[in-house]
Amino acid sequence: MISLARRRLLTTCALAASGLASVRPAAAQPGGKASVALVMKSLGDPFVQSMIDGAKNYQRHYASQLDLTTYGTLTDNDVTGQRRIIESLVAAKVDAIVIAPTDSRALVPVAAKAVAAGVIVIAIDNPFDDDAQEAANVTIPFVGPDSRRGARLVGAYLASKLKAGDEVGIIEGPPNDRNAQQRTIGYKEAMSAAQLRVSAVDTGDWTAPSGKSIALQMLYAHPALRGMLCANDNIAMGAIDAIRIAGKKGRVLVTGYNNISAVQPLLDNGSMLATVEQFGARQAVFGVDVAVKALVERRRQRDLSPYMETPVQVVTREKTRAPRA
Repeated sequence: MISLARRRLLTTCALAASGLASVRPAAAQPGGKASVALVMKSLGDPFVQSMIDGAKNYQRHYASQLDLTTYGTLTDNDVTGQRRIIESLVAAKVDAIVIAPTDSRALVPVAAKAVAAGVIVIAIDNPFDDDAQEAANVTIPFVGPDSRRGARLVGAYLASKLKAGDEVGIIEGPPNDRNAQQRTIGYKEAMSAAQLRVSAVDTGDWTAPSGKSIALQMLYAHPALRGMLCANDNIAMGAIDAIRIAGKKGRVLVTGYNNISAVQPLLDNGSMLATVEQFGARQAVFGVDVAVKALVERRRQRDLSPYMETPVQVVTREKTRAPRA
């Protein structure tokens, strides 16, 4: 059964995705502002930057109620960097941390220490691993989309352009990233449902160079490949470059994930078949708002709902929305 808190947020998210509503700020804490830190992955990633920009815009509107500081790392897999940021924030006695973890397992212990110190911790974009949370005796709420469902949606769209028995490849994100794991599961489910053959699966690091390298290997090892399902848009852009180099433009369909601005020309010219919009700017706002409301209501970490879902939408050249999974 969906909790009342989750049902309310689902409704708010659905309206916001349609441009019909915006998140309302929580009232200021008694005696002062709420101090919230937003801890992100690589600052060079356009999707990360869109999330930071959304959160900053939110804070500017409600500066009298919220002090927001933002942090990021040099690379998407900089676990040590995020660990140090969290430790420094705990030492600075920040009220809440909203984090998009670089590693769903490795960062659980330091997040648990923050919770033990009285800091509210909320995950966005990428949830913490369930088993790791149980081992650390902590529950860290996740405010964000269902990556598995988004992957099923875009996978089903790819399948609609192919025929049963066609070969496809999957280029994953980092293996310890729960988003990457869930997207791979969703892709495989969609391919199985459409009776397509997954002939190759390999792991990337969220970057275009890794996508290009892996895609080139796949194309030469599996010349009958007709589709590539990529864990994010950066990987997909690398795969598209590899397809051009291999002389297979138009013969291998590519999907991405995140709908960053750089893929719009690729969607328009048909180089990319589809991607998934997960409303990064709004997602960061939802995460910050959940944290602030918890502070205002003086709720403890264990009182918070473990999962609050935000929307996903398939984006194609026609900007159509795929059927819900």
